Parts: sequence; C-alpha cells; structure tokens
Amino acid sequence: MSEFTTRPELRGTFGVVASTHWLASGAGMRMLELGGNAFDAAVAAGFTLQVVEPHLNGPGGDLPVLFWSARERATRVLCAQGVAPAAATIGRFGELGLDQVPGTGLLATCVPGAFDGWLTLLRDHGTMTLADVIAPALHYVEHGYPVVPGITGAIESVRGLFEAHWPTSAAVYLTDGSPPVAGTRFGNLALAATYRRLLQTAQAAGGDRERGIEAARSCWHTGFIAEAIASFSAEHELLDSSGERHAGLLTGDDLAAWESTYEPPLTFDYEGLTVCKTGPWGQGPVFLAQLALLRGFDLEAIGIGSAEYVHTVIECAKLAFADREAWFGDPAFGDLPIAELLSEDYNARRRGLVSDTASGELRPGSPGGRAPRLPVDGDAGTPLGEPTGTGEPTGTGEPTMRTREPTRTGEPMTAGADATAAAAGLGPGDTCHVDVADRFGNLVSATPSGGWLQSSPVIPSLGFCLGTRAQMFTLSPGLPNSLAPRKRPRTTLSPSLALRDGRPYLAFGTPGGDQQDQWTLAFLLAHHLFGLDLQAAIDAPVFHTEHFPSSFYPHAASPRSLHLESRFGDAVVAELRSRGHDVTVSGPWSLGRVSAVGREPDGMLKAAANPRGMQGYAVGR
Repeated sequence: MSEFTTRPELRGTFGVVASTHWLASGAGMRMLELGGNAFDAAVAAGFTLQVVEPHLNGPGGDLPVLFWSARERATRVLCAQGVAPAAATIGRFGELGLDQVPGTGLLATCVPGAFDGWLTLLRDHGTMTLADVIAPALHYVEHGYPVVPGITGAIESVRGLFEAHWPTSAAVYLTDGSPPVAGTRFGNLALAATYRRLLQTAQAAGGDRERGIEAARSCWHTGFIAEAIASFSAEHELLDSSGERHAGLLTGDDLAAWESTYEPPLTFDYEGLTVCKTGPWGQGPVFLAQLALLRGFDLEAIGIGSAEYVHTVIECAKLAFADREAWFGDPAFGDLPIAELLSEDYNARRRGLVSDTASGELRPGSPGGRAPRLPVDGDAGTPLGEPTGTGEPTGTGEPTMRTREPTRTGEPMTAGADATAAAAGLGPGDTCHVDVADRFGNLVSATPSGGWLQSSPVIPSLGFCLGTRAQMFTLSPGLPNSLAPRKRPRTTLSPSLALRDGRPYLAFGTPGGDQQDQWTLAFLLAHHLFGLDLQAAIDAPVFHTEHFPSSFYPHAASPRSLHLESRFGDAVVAELRSRGHDVTVSGPWSLGRVSAVGREPDGMLKAAANPRGMQGYAVGR
C-alpha cells in the first residue's frame, strides 16, 4: 500500500478543531479565537452539528465525551447517554407482540441526553455563556445553512413515510413535497424558536454564567421542553419499523429523574500509549480488546496494507466484537468481566483461535469461567457451550449468529433507498464527531449522535425529533444488554483519547456505528505503529467487517464479511478471498469519517480530518 495524503496535517500552537462538518469546525475555532477553551469550542461545534447534520444527530440525541482536563490533570468520561423509560420492560414489549425494540418511532426512545451533556460540560469546564456557544448554531438555524447531499438523500429516502405517517416531519423537511436541494440554504424556524426561548430563560436567571446554564438545563428536565416531549410521546401513536403504530413510553418523570454523569475511563496500555475509552455501556472497550489481542502479533513485521495484516486485524476484531455481544452492557446493572476480557492470560488463549483462514463463527469467550450466552429474538438466549480449558465455548464450527434480512419495511431505511442515499453511505442514521485541543492543555473528543430526522417524527412545538437508542437493547432476558427500566443501552458511540508518557496526546473518533472502533483502530495503528502523520493515517485505505450482529434493528449479521477500499489492490483482495473472507470491494475513498487532534510535549498542536464525503475539515493556528 503506497502512502498517500490528500491534505497536510495542520500544525499550530493556539488551538485546533477537527470535525465531520466544516461549519462545526469553524464554530469551535471561533470560540477559541474569542478566548474560550477546548470545552467551549466543543460545545459550540456540538450545537452546530445538531443543526447542519440533522440526519446524523439532533438535540434529542445522546452524547459521550472523553476529555483531558488541564486543570484537574486527569482524563474523564462524560456520559450523556440517556436511559430507558421506567415503563420500558421486556414484558411490556411482549404485550405488544414484539421480540425486538423497533428501530424507529416513539417506542424506541430513551431519555434524550445530548443537550444536558453539552451544558454540563460547559458549566463545569467551559468559560463562556450559553448565548456565546449557541450563537453559531442559532445563526444557521435562523438564516439557513448549505444543505449537503447526505441530507437530501436521507429526506428523499423517507419522503413517503413523512407524507403518509409523520406529517410533522413533512412540515419541516419537505417543501411542496420535495426535500431541500443539495447546495441550497435551509433552516428550521421551529428549532430556532426553541433556542430563543432557552436563551430567554437563561438570561432571566440573572447575570451569573452557571445560573443561566442551569436554568436552560431545567427546561429539558422539568420545563417547557420536558412537557412537550412527554405529551407528544404519550398522545401520538405513529408508525415505526415494526410495521405497527405505537405511542412512546417516555414520561416527564423519566426526564426529571435523569442527568448526565462523570466517570473514569477504561484504559489499556499499548506500545507506549495509554488508550482511554468509555465503560461497557458503550462499545469503547472493544477497541481496547482488539489492542489486547493484537499485542501478541508483530504487525510491524507483517506490514501495513498487506493481506496478512488485514486478515490478522479482522480476525481479532471478530473475537473482540463477539465478546461485546456476550458481555457488554450497563455496569450499573450487573458485574461485567471487563478486566478479565482485557487480561493477558485471557487474550493469550484467544489468540490461539486466529488461524490462516477466515472464521465463520461468532465466538465469545469464557472470562473467569463464565459460560457466554448470546441474545436470540423471542427467547432467553442461546448458550454456547460449557467453558473449556482454553477459556472458549465449545461449538460445532457453524455460525452461532442469526443471519437475516429485514422482512418489513416500516423502518425508514436509507441505505439503498436511492442512489443518492446509497452513495452517501447512509443507514437508519449515523453519527458526528468533534475533537479539540487548546493552548491551555485541554483535549476533548466527543461523538454526538441520535435524534436523526429519519428516526422519529418531529415534535412540532420544538422543531426536533427524539432518539431511538433503545433499539440497541435485546429483549432476551438475563443478559448484560437486556432491556430494563432506567438502564443505559449498549451504544456504539465511541470517542477516543490516548496519553503518551502520562500526558495527553491524541483525541480522535469517527461516525459509523459498529464500524467506529474498527476505522479508528486502523487509524491509530497507521499513525502510532507505522509513523504516518494524522492526515496520512486518516487517508490510508480502510477496511472493516460486519461479521457480528449489528447493534441496529434488525440486528442482522454477515459472517466472514470483509469490506475494504479498492486502493488495497487486486492482489490483496485475491489473497483475502483465498483465505475465506467474503470480500466486498468498496470505492477508493468510501469508508470511515475519522478526525483527530493531538498535542506534542513542546506544546505544538496538530489536527486532521477525513476527506471522504468532502465534508469533514480541520482548522487551527
């Protein structure tokens, strides 16, 4: 694989911002220029992403943040992943005749966490007011922003649903029955009115910065926003991906009882880096598990871009994601064996499962001798066998996962719905990302998502829709990710932060659902092991597998699948196929949306963003 880069790695000493949309990067940089810090910049970029990428996130979505605080000299996680409603039980869904949580509509809603998360971060670590950081987003939502092709494709793919079943969404996103044209200006006056009312509430609380932020947070927990969300959820029965109409389960009590929280990160030391991720309520630990497996292979000798390299990384990914399926969930609801999953003894045994050919099995391990179980629609889960001396379940050699295609079309699927959506790589929804490094020593990595315009109908008095994160729960009882009241779903959102010699070094991440911790792994290996700068590491050809069940409804899997960009070349593709991989060759610049920022020991800052999609940009000076 030849090295190739589309842009220079940006360098400076004042501040850098990288994100999945150039307007968000600009909004974050404006906060730095006005004297704000990395937290102010991240919040401004986050609010802007909610406006300019409404098909990828929204105010009703969710948010994890990993950050290094120069003041506290520590890495922390902000969890703004809302929990399931109190009424959301496996029994309740059974009464509705459902064996899966729908992928769209009101029934799949968790407490919306993104707004509270951004304001909590601003209150505790920022320096600016709500009016300061929301100003760019408010400008774009009132005066319009340029529509990217992905928005047009996403709306076009669900136009029929909007017109027939979700009229409140049609009122916002369709004009004379058509979506906005790519390149034209588009705004959302209902959302603008919501922001204006929030600002009035904050200003009425007095001149104190934190008091104003708290007043705005209260609007989401118990004020006019909470009231509108709760009433819309209860009073409307709307079509979802089950093919039936359902009202939501979210109530005002659910909104009032929840708030975002801080927690320490999970960490793993790899080749001189300490890599930090969220807990197992996110898929972040699967990144660490891949590193734990790969530590036993000489990847530098194998060579980046070779068939052997791709095969080794993919086979380790299959094992790590199999453990995600069996062992990840909200740790507040059970004892999860995460430490054992990252231990050297455990991973030494697991490495023995990597052979020269592609595995077709889903093979979770047996940490601490526990027998793994996988969720299966409509029953109590499938036992995979008794633990053996290798710490692995016994099996027949056949795939243990459910492979299937969607059988009902109630879900507004965008992938493949038309050429525009397919070219944009859209699924039921996707994600955004932003990274910031400032001159004060702070480092922020955030992955906002959910509340996509195609996921749930617009609440007309607010101008935004709710999230559908509950679709990631299983309705098989007794598993780490089984649905339960006030429980966090096992989300795919996975920001990343790495320390070098105990000092903050990198913040990075990407959209992409289940692919997030595969695309960012490829980036980190290219940068840290093979010496590519941030931009070259992002630009390097990318690959991933969909071997394991998707986190998204209807949770289909594609055993032995391997997607890779055509820049790997015919010889690599041929060898991988000869090893048994079901290879899909994608376009040369089609996979991943990674962005990254870094800080060198001498204070030099650096940044890079993904050229794929011609939307992500880094800025700085």
